[in-house]
Amino acid sequence: MIYLDNGATTYPKPRAVTEAINRAIREFGANPGRGGHKMAIRASEELYKCRESLAEYYNIEDLEKIVFTNNCTTALNTVIKGVLKPNDHVVISCLEHNAVVRPLEKLKDIGVTYTKAVIFPGDDDKTLDSFRNSINNKTRLVICTHASNVFGFKLPIERITALCHQYDILVCADVAQTGGVFNIDLGENKVDYICGAGHKSFYGPMGTGFLIINTDVIPDSLTEGGTGSNSLMKTQPEILPDKFESGTPNLPGIAGLRAGVEFVKQKSSNRILNHEIRLIKKLYNGLQNNKKIILYTDAPNEKHFAPVLSFNVRNFDSEQVSAYLNKNFGIATRSGLHCCPLAHEFMQTEDVGTVRIVPSVFTTDAQINTVLYAISKIS
Repeated sequence: MIYLDNGATTYPKPRAVTEAINRAIREFGANPGRGGHKMAIRASEELYKCRESLAEYYNIEDLEKIVFTNNCTTALNTVIKGVLKPNDHVVISCLEHNAVVRPLEKLKDIGVTYTKAVIFPGDDDKTLDSFRNSINNKTRLVICTHASNVFGFKLPIERITALCHQYDILVCADVAQTGGVFNIDLGENKVDYICGAGHKSFYGPMGTGFLIINTDVIPDSLTEGGTGSNSLMKTQPEILPDKFESGTPNLPGIAGLRAGVEFVKQKSSNRILNHEIRLIKKLYNGLQNNKKIILYTDAPNEKHFAPVLSFNVRNFDSEQVSAYLNKNFGIATRSGLHCCPLAHEFMQTEDVGTVRIVPSVFTTDAQINTVLYAISKIS
């Protein structure tokens, strides 16, 4: 199989990740924070080491403000439902995933409203003005994807954060598509909340995500329960990260995530980005002269794009193209709306969807050549 559905989850995983998962199950499979015996202590140490790895990657000193979640969606819901109050206003981009839109739609019941700021691909100044013009006197939070999971458009999150902080507005960045490829240095860029997926470009297992709280405004918790701390209290502890980590954690997953983060750090995000962008450029250049191929963006570059490419073949549904590539060439892609109707509405593809290709660190030039050949046979 030529696996190019890395925008959904990366495959294959590095060997170090699978070994870390197996080791966690074999050697320290106890419940972390729930006992004083040696295995429980080793399990707790593994969680701590994963926090250390993420803290080093994002350059944040306070490890307790790194919270493990099931996925990026849970992290986003924690911020959205834990920060917003009745009648608050939110600004989002016109590219947001359903993990942002659906919680906000739910909060309309308590009077929360939101405005979609139109982005201008390749023009950060106009994009920034669009966010500025979307702010009003009730705006409490700005949520924006670091890069579109459908079209790869990269937003100037650092400049958006600086703008919002002039008005005392909190900023939440969805880095599901960029964590591990583009770094946000929290020592320099004061994004308030980072919501990430462990199973994408950090190469961890599915069922892992994280929330980094880089502000003194602590959200309310989504769930309450046992934390292994302050067990005599009938109310949820306020200490971090316990406030957000009720129940038994996914220790094997977190061990795998730590190995994935260390893998990325060893390779370096810049080298991974350069590799993946080069392959996306090669794919784009190979498709742009084919009149039967519809490309929706300018040629991708690392300043304004994540390594993601969406396209269609004229007179074919996106699902047909993905099915053909899979059946005849063993090429795995993603078709349809990608859980992100806003981005498709913005690009006027909501009726047809797109075929999406996302490479990884393991994708090769030979595989991209095969993809180009396969698409030429369709068209």
